[in-house]
Amino acid sequence: MSANIEAKKKLVADIQEQLKNAKSMVFVDYRGITVTEDTELRRAFREAGVTYKVFKNRLLIKALDNIGVTGYDPKMFEGTTAVAFSEDEVAPARIFCETAEKLKKMDVKFAIVNGEIMDKANVEALAKIPSKPVLISMLMSVLQGPMSAVARALNEIAKKQA
Repeated sequence: MSANIEAKKKLVADIQEQLKNAKSMVFVDYRGITVTEDTELRRAFREAGVTYKVFKNRLLIKALDNIGVTGYDPKMFEGTTAVAFSEDEVAPARIFCETAEKLKKMDVKFAIVNGEIMDKANVEALAKIPSKPVLISMLMSVLQGPMSAVARALNEIAKKQA
């Protein structure tokens, strides 16, 4: 076999491993963005702990098939395709959608989140979910409300008895 085929097999194996370990994968058409915009996007992904790569469509399809992902439309891989994958289910979708809205150039193709294939509309809905730290702070404020009300009530009872 030629060295080129062996290199492609190794690359497909690497892609498979990266995609297999990710909880969230968002596939986008990045056509039309400038180098500066791409650099800014990559920085945002790095800060969020998201891996962002551009692979050949054939290699992506082969890797997805090898890890057992089915149900996507192969036509989604027409044109340029970049993929962002992460352990965080929401971060890749949020960053892509924010960037696409700002630049008006990129377009989300589809996503795979926890093994489920999501279309563009579902990816955009997922992107609107607040980040994990924001959700935790919202939960803490909800939990803190009743506790502070009980503390105030007990304080008032103590004042009346004094």
